Amino acid sequence: MEYKIEHKEKNKVTLEVEIPAEKFEESVQKSYIKNAKYFKIPGFRPGKAPRGLIEKQYGEEVFFDDAIDFILNETYPQVVKEANLQIVSQPKVDIVQIGKGKSFIYKAEVFVKPEFELGQYKDIEIEKVEYIVSDEQVEHELEHMREDNARFITIEDRPAQDGDLITIDFEGFVDDKPFEGNSANDYQLQLGSNTFIPGFEEQIVGMNKGEEKTIDVVFPEDYHAKDLAGKPAKFRVVLKEIKVKELPELDDEFAKDVSEFETLAELKEDIRKKFSEKNKEKEKDEMTSKILDKIAENTPIDIPDSMIENQIDYYIEESERTMRYFGYTLDSYLKAVNKTIEEYRQQFKDRAYIAVRNNLLLEKIAKVENIEANEEEIQKEIEKLASSYKMEVEKFRENLKPDDIEYIKEGIIINKALDLIYNSAKIVEKNTEQKDA
Repeated sequence: MEYKIEHKEKNKVTLEVEIPAEKFEESVQKSYIKNAKYFKIPGFRPGKAPRGLIEKQYGEEVFFDDAIDFILNETYPQVVKEANLQIVSQPKVDIVQIGKGKSFIYKAEVFVKPEFELGQYKDIEIEKVEYIVSDEQVEHELEHMREDNARFITIEDRPAQDGDLITIDFEGFVDDKPFEGNSANDYQLQLGSNTFIPGFEEQIVGMNKGEEKTIDVVFPEDYHAKDLAGKPAKFRVVLKEIKVKELPELDDEFAKDVSEFETLAELKEDIRKKFSEKNKEKEKDEMTSKILDKIAENTPIDIPDSMIENQIDYYIEESERTMRYFGYTLDSYLKAVNKTIEEYRQQFKDRAYIAVRNNLLLEKIAKVENIEANEEEIQKEIEKLASSYKMEVEKFRENLKPDDIEYIKEGIIINKALDLIYNSAKIVEKNTEQKDA
């Protein structure tokens, strides 16, 4: 096998590969063995007809398609590896020469990872980003904790009010006929939550325990059950129980009940500390992003469109996984938001460009700085991942493929490069007022 490489504009490369005639003949024979059973030749059982007879009847190129696939699958990766090319697109293949007794020649046009000169990446000056934990944030978190630790007290001496947790039996009818899911017993509903059909909860307000009532509602036009959408319905409702939410007092006893702290003041200080730690991560992320923006200003990169599209593909796959978790498909989501797949992809374009650009910059910085990931660092990252998946470390590592290890290694190197540019940056105070997170 011989090949030559031609570098073109915008990181485009053309590989011209020549395969000896005898090697191509082996692939044609392999194709014949695979496909002979599909040809019906009088006097021969399926798969037993001689190759020459099949070629005479159907043409010598009858076995070329699979022969070409065999050759490409074997030689293209080999050429890419030998030439040390970092391919970022699918190859566009053209056949230059093919035929019996001839060498097989093909061209593969691909895009490669761009080469570029790295501009200034150390001592980048940026304004400090700082988020201050406010008293309101702490109080808001305490209210969440109160809600999480609320209890419900049964009420006997008053009608149902907004915010109450009620227990009801109900039975619904449309056109005096029951429908699927029309009834339930001991159904719990918090009044004011707007989780039932619009107008239903409001008509329960004022009912007393043990009271029965017929409620008139209209199903929304966009109701998920199309046969009910927009239709009026009647529900017979029996109110069986009324409970009211009781929030605990914010005092030292509350702090003891919900945490390891003895006083409310200590609990507040712990909440403030945790918010502060999150803010520090947020501050670092924002400042690192600004540093990368400035490095990019100093470093022009001609990024192939295929790299952006590949990154968008990754975001789409992430979105689909999330949708499936919540019971949606991408198609159903696109219909719901009235978007085409092209419009949906477009909304990821800027984010994808920045992600690809930043990754190229950090890879280059890591290369210039000779940043590596040692075995101890790789093992530590594997232990973290195993813990997150609740697996034994050795068992987790056994399941990792070489590509997985390489991915972990690359992640460590990128994070080291991020730390390098952040730690070398000149962070100056802002003259404007500080932000609240």
